[in-house]
Amino acid sequence: MIIGVPKEIKNNENRVGLTPGGVAELVKRGHSLFIQHTAGENSGFADAAYEKAGAKILPTIEDVYAQAEMIVKVKEPIAYEYPLIRKGQLLFTYFHFASDETLTKAMLKSGATCLAYETVELTDRSLPLLVPMSEVAGRMSIQEGARFLEKPQGGKGILLGGVPGVKPAKVLVLGGGIVGYNSAIMAAGLGADVIIADISLPRLRYLSEVLPANVKTLYSSTHNIEQELPDTDLVIGAVLIPGAKAPHLITRDMLKLLRKGSVLVDVAIDQGGCFETSHPTTHAEPVYEVDGIVHYCVANIPGAVPQTSTLALTNATLPYAIKLAGLGWEKACKADPALALGLNIVDGKVVFPAVAEAFDLPCHPMDELMH
Repeated sequence: MIIGVPKEIKNNENRVGLTPGGVAELVKRGHSLFIQHTAGENSGFADAAYEKAGAKILPTIEDVYAQAEMIVKVKEPIAYEYPLIRKGQLLFTYFHFASDETLTKAMLKSGATCLAYETVELTDRSLPLLVPMSEVAGRMSIQEGARFLEKPQGGKGILLGGVPGVKPAKVLVLGGGIVGYNSAIMAAGLGADVIIADISLPRLRYLSEVLPANVKTLYSSTHNIEQELPDTDLVIGAVLIPGAKAPHLITRDMLKLLRKGSVLVDVAIDQGGCFETSHPTTHAEPVYEVDGIVHYCVANIPGAVPQTSTLALTNATLPYAIKLAGLGWEKACKADPALALGLNIVDGKVVFPAVAEAFDLPCHPMDELMH
């Protein structure tokens, strides 16, 4: 198969779809790899490393899309890329369709097959291609939250871990999944008082066993969240419903329960955000204030640490890319039910229920679109 890796053009997105190591694995299986000039540079991978792995370097993004049967990238295509995508082309990337109607309509119009990393799902309900980036985003959420609690950054001027004789900050983590767990681990490691909230009692029991003593678990309800907010310094929004829009757990009205200079980090912003006052921001301008509360809503948090993120992402995506390239998407998806759940749009039709529901579109059974 002919596989193309374009350079990411979303604001401050420094990751790349494949490492040179990933390229080498595909090349040795007989596939042709085309990498856009400098695509890996911001992740620490030079063109020469890709060439050594057996790839051919192409000068422009247009060249890559024109050549490739399968595009492997990191973030969803943006408007500039829409006309480059053609009917029958396979796109393997993060899409987060349910929070972006314009993107959804553009991909339906293109006639491409869109296989989304974030909805590939194993039988135990885990999301293997979301896990590595959720781990990075969870850990980064605390790093960024701590930074924006600093007074020069607009925060209340509080050190997350405190010092002897001065109480540490209080961190409330909403959601006990991969992001929430990693957020809690980082915050606890820095010495904060941490509360992690979830609606699953089995998950809370597990978290209470494995997390450090300075992390307490809480059943997630509007009442319980409201009780915690008055003395919380940093809130991490880490709620995910696979492929669907995130629920709003903190409303505009609830902001008045927080003290001025408190920080909200919305890791769920890719799926629409779990705070009512959230809207996507970029690494160039990561924060804004609403009612004196600092909001950090960067939609590609792992892009700030691209070398770590790209290595972690390729580790997870490569086995699936090998299947797709070796068998074609139809046979690969028939052979692997987890991969089949990654299909969101096929040949101008929505096949993933949560995306159809988000925009009141018909949802087609995948079987009728597979030959």
